Amino acid sequence: MSIERKGFGSAGGGEETRLFTLKAGPFSAGFSDFGATLVAFEAPAAGGGRDDLVLGFSRAADYEGSDAYLGATVGRFANRIARGAFSLDGKDFRLATNNGPNHLHGGKRGFDKRIWKTEGYEEGGAAALRFELFSPDGEEGYPGDLSVVATYRLDPAGILDLAFEAECGAPTILSLTQHAYWNLRGHDRGGILDHELRLAASRYLPVDETLIPTGELAPVAGGPFDFRTAKRVGRDLAAVGGYDHCFVLDREGGLAGSGAGEAAPALVDFAELRDPESGRRMRVATSLPGVQLYTGNFLSGFLGKGGARYHKHAGLCLETELFPDAPNRPDFPQATLRPGQVWRHATRYSFFV
Repeated sequence: MSIERKGFGSAGGGEETRLFTLKAGPFSAGFSDFGATLVAFEAPAAGGGRDDLVLGFSRAADYEGSDAYLGATVGRFANRIARGAFSLDGKDFRLATNNGPNHLHGGKRGFDKRIWKTEGYEEGGAAALRFELFSPDGEEGYPGDLSVVATYRLDPAGILDLAFEAECGAPTILSLTQHAYWNLRGHDRGGILDHELRLAASRYLPVDETLIPTGELAPVAGGPFDFRTAKRVGRDLAAVGGYDHCFVLDREGGLAGSGAGEAAPALVDFAELRDPESGRRMRVATSLPGVQLYTGNFLSGFLGKGGARYHKHAGLCLETELFPDAPNRPDFPQATLRPGQVWRHATRYSFFV
């Protein structure tokens, strides 16, 4: 196991960024301190060879100029907030409307556009990176100072663990996610519509024309949102026009909490993604109550790393999260964090060939 470091170009007004590569067994994961971004993830194939399974760019400046959130650690609030507005403790707050009429993924300069303090280390036979970020009161319209830690850990058995912790100086809202676009065939090997996906989710959140949840938790049974038995990602795609929806994960005892407690809720194994051609499988577990399945509907053919063109459906995201627009929906798992609390959540990706 090892950790390699090299320059990744300048961003954020000329500040130099770095690329860290974790190596453990036959797996490697590359991260930039710009956006605490997963830039690359290499894994072996059943027939030999290795492929990079995440969409990305070759330098920090390309991430800075993109609105696709490729591999980013997203915050302060992942997904959408209706009309960029919410109330907390009787006070109204306005955020940027950077996705039509709504606020998306932290605003115009969210955590994906910040340079994180980064430390690499080895622990228990695994290689790890600890990313730290301070977000001051009022940044992008959010109340309260916020300190965030995101720790990524790569095990030689092909397990990539992500653990979040955050604390605030005044009441605020928070929902963090990892926004990797996965293609188990390889980032430059075409689309993901022939991948097979299973989701342990009996309900999903219907949305309006601007992709804001209506408030209903609708059953998936028998419809195009039913992934409880594995099926091709593209099988029912035309019926929904592309997936960009939050699924409610099945969990004993009901929905997971906000994570603002002494320990993160238990991990629930909720997803398996398989590429029949390469023989690769990825299983995902999380302590969060929902996952946004996004099938790269808005990828426009732009140029990525290694000269790859990322067209529509070139990758898919499994964004573990609190529910979209939760600050405006008191019946959803709440996203409020208060002083003295620690926001804790975790997600695990496991790879098999």
